[in-house]
Amino acid sequence: MLLPLIAITCNAQEALFGGTQIESPIINKDGSVTINLFAPKAVKVEVTGDFMPMVKVDTPRGQQEVQASAEMTEGKNGVWSYTSKPLDPELYSYSLTVDGMRILDPSNVYINRDIAQFTNIFIISKSKGDKGDYYKVNEVPHGNVSKVWYDSPTLKMKRRMTVYTPAGYEKGGHYPVLYLLHGAGGDEDAWTTLGRTAQIMDNLVAQGKAKPMIVVMPNGNTNCQAAPGEWSKGMYKPSFMGHQDGKAVATMDESFKDIVSFIDNNYRTIKSRNGRAVCGLSMGGGHTFHISMRYPETFNYYGLFSAGLHLDGNINPQAPFYEQLKANKDAQNKLKRLFSSNPKLYWIAIGNTDFLYKSNTDLRKYLDEMGYKYEYRESDGGHIWRNWRIYLTEFAQKIFK
Repeated sequence: MLLPLIAITCNAQEALFGGTQIESPIINKDGSVTINLFAPKAVKVEVTGDFMPMVKVDTPRGQQEVQASAEMTEGKNGVWSYTSKPLDPELYSYSLTVDGMRILDPSNVYINRDIAQFTNIFIISKSKGDKGDYYKVNEVPHGNVSKVWYDSPTLKMKRRMTVYTPAGYEKGGHYPVLYLLHGAGGDEDAWTTLGRTAQIMDNLVAQGKAKPMIVVMPNGNTNCQAAPGEWSKGMYKPSFMGHQDGKAVATMDESFKDIVSFIDNNYRTIKSRNGRAVCGLSMGGGHTFHISMRYPETFNYYGLFSAGLHLDGNINPQAPFYEQLKANKDAQNKLKRLFSSNPKLYWIAIGNTDFLYKSNTDLRKYLDEMGYKYEYRESDGGHIWRNWRIYLTEFAQKIFK
């Protein structure tokens, strides 16, 4: 087991293939990608990426869908290769497995962290304005991204968030604010790394498709101050629900006004409902749902991306979400107050194979029954960043117009 890993570690940076250093990944003219790995002692090498189909496997919990893998082929000089089919414009991620040991591609320095797992990434773009083009760094005016600490009296702690300010912010003027929330397992880094927020906003603003805006990406784990390794708890292993020790003293929606107050007091914002939007994915979509009910006149634009929906109170959490809504008078009253205030946009988006599809359908059923106005966006695929990047790109073009 150690021999191929030693070979990879010692030779990856200096390995030669046809007299040149190993290059991986290679984006081919037809949009396919070739991945190469120097591993002369390896017996079997595989690549797993989100550009491959999902397959069903048997697990102790029953059948589950996982990403398919493909075997790489060994060529000359111990170089293993794999070439995909032509891919659509998108940001893709992948990893390698060498004789049963998962590794990153040593020739590709571009990686992302999703909770506790790292993957290599690459971008396919075929024309100006396609999805890959929005996710690239292009020759356009760039905004700035800062890590900002703020005081949260409600949560009784200092906390960190990520703030994007658009190109030209330093020159003056007041800007609307989009509050952008991550999902379970994420933190204040998720939307800028996995979500490509800065690149998307730079490109949309440069093309005149979105208004210049401040984008605030807080940490939604209310028992944490910041991302793993960035606060006093040290270098703990990231987990699905934030830090394992300590219970939060308040919820995200209860503490959200602390964030809004800090931003309004420290940035040149439009301090009115017309200048505020909030959206989020999965857990962050659930946070957005509750924020919309708690503060019905603070924001004018709401976006629920693959929202993880739940209700507080003494109700059966296993019941269909529509039944939960019909049984919860407090939620009904809050939703009535929200939609009576005529928000400019209440946007629901989800993939057609998302495991949260049913609960989002139940929410729409209730809104339809009550005559509450909303917009709906359904895409292919499931609970994945590929959808959430699309939703951000589309939502940002709808707000502050």
